[in-house]
Amino acid sequence: MLPLEGLKVLDLSRVLAGPYATMVLGDLGAEVLKVEHPERGDDTRHWGPPFADGESAYFLAVNRNKRSMTADLKDGGDLLRVRELARGADVLIENFRRGTLDRLGLGYEELREQNPGLVYCSITGFGPGPEQDRPGYDFLIQAMGGIMSVTGEESGEPMKVGVAIADIVCGLYAAVAILAALRRREVTGEGARIEVPLFETQLAWLANRAQEYLVSGEEPRRFGNAHPTIVPYQTFRASDRYFALAVGNDAQFRNLCRAVGREDLAGDTRYATNPRRVENREELVAELGRTFAERPADDWVEKIRAAGVPCGPVNTIPEALESEHTLQSGMLREVSHPAAGTLRLLASPLLVDGERPPVRLPPPTLGQHSGEGW
Repeated sequence: MLPLEGLKVLDLSRVLAGPYATMVLGDLGAEVLKVEHPERGDDTRHWGPPFADGESAYFLAVNRNKRSMTADLKDGGDLLRVRELARGADVLIENFRRGTLDRLGLGYEELREQNPGLVYCSITGFGPGPEQDRPGYDFLIQAMGGIMSVTGEESGEPMKVGVAIADIVCGLYAAVAILAALRRREVTGEGARIEVPLFETQLAWLANRAQEYLVSGEEPRRFGNAHPTIVPYQTFRASDRYFALAVGNDAQFRNLCRAVGREDLAGDTRYATNPRRVENREELVAELGRTFAERPADDWVEKIRAAGVPCGPVNTIPEALESEHTLQSGMLREVSHPAAGTLRLLASPLLVDGERPPVRLPPPTLGQHSGEGW
């Protein structure tokens, strides 16, 4: 039995943050009913190519383990049906503009009168403050929230992360908050009103980069693939391609030097401790770079790993997905889709009692489960 089996989640969200949160809940066994506009559906249904027989890869990525019904909230009959579903739900999640659902009679205060145990989660662009009525899109949030200023090469332009990470982390925060509210409901019997703003979650996961500024008052800068406070902790170019090296402490540095035949670096007082290595970053990285350029990446990875130092290849997405570990881990699953036929999908990364939760339902076609209810 999956942990959230029997939990009813009404998903009124679109695009990524909300659907990512409900996918996490669905992976853990919740019954997720996704409500979509009858003509256009979720925006991501149209974000492509690529498409699998009309189904966009983007939509397929974040909507497994859900059912889909269509409803036009401007239609009185459809709106009444969604209200009825909300009265029977344990969780409602939405990302409409602030105040929109209140005007439709789907706001928290109205729904809690009929369903006092409802956990109601709103994903917004910005929390309370001057920007609270502005919409939030991942790219804008990455720009405004500071992450682009510390991403990319030191001499290059500010750079977004290669996936919509602000949306994804916001969805994870939303799932955590929902689970916490459900735990409290077990004790009090009362539901909760939760707001998870994209901008504030983006600030929260700045983590050490934000704290660097709060401690020093100095603006954090970009380091490309290097680490601002640990050296060597970056990519290096071998004779054929790049690999990643993550030296986490002084003992690992000494082991690295022995493994690559550079005991002279281990004995150099300039590199004896991590703070000294940070101070002398450029000289040390140049020395290691010259050494690593002499042999292929796989040779270095094998030697360095054998010395107990974290190290690995820089894989492309195909290389990562088709790696032996991925293939044996159960992270890729084949499902039968009503429109696209046999599809390979990513599964949940979580292990419950040692088992990876199944993909119980493929991503639904638009309105595939209309008329079914709970």
